[in-house]
Amino acid sequence: MRFMVFVPGNEDSEAGALPSAELISQMTAYNEELARAGVMLAGEGLRPTKDAKKIRFDADGPKVIDGPFTESKELVAGYWMLECKSLDEAVEWVKRAPFGGSVEVQVRPIFEADDFGENLTPELRERETRLRESIAARP
Repeated sequence: MRFMVFVPGNEDSEAGALPSAELISQMTAYNEELARAGVMLAGEGLRPTKDAKKIRFDADGPKVIDGPFTESKELVAGYWMLECKSLDEAVEWVKRAPFGGSVEVQVRPIFEADDFGENLTPELRERETRLRESIAARP
């Protein structure tokens, strides 16, 4: 099972403050541990929302909204994509992350092909497989 882990943003991340060398070292060690265990598929920090855009879709078509975004509950400062046997295992890995203070991290299961049942026809399943293979083959 794959899981997306969302790391929330805060005033510091929105101001573009970079983590200390100590925190970078701790995160690197944690990421190396995840990678050695074969759990980490991807993970990155995100730039502040002042450097971002949102696209809102409605009846009038897409509308581009420039950052920064003021809704703090929507801020994401980074992510991991993990592959674990269960949600409980993913949670156990995330509990090891070197966060100090008060941080609330979200761990969400990612839909897998079988979750779509008959709606993912054999033709669509084959197209999805080809798409994933082409993405994985990129340099």
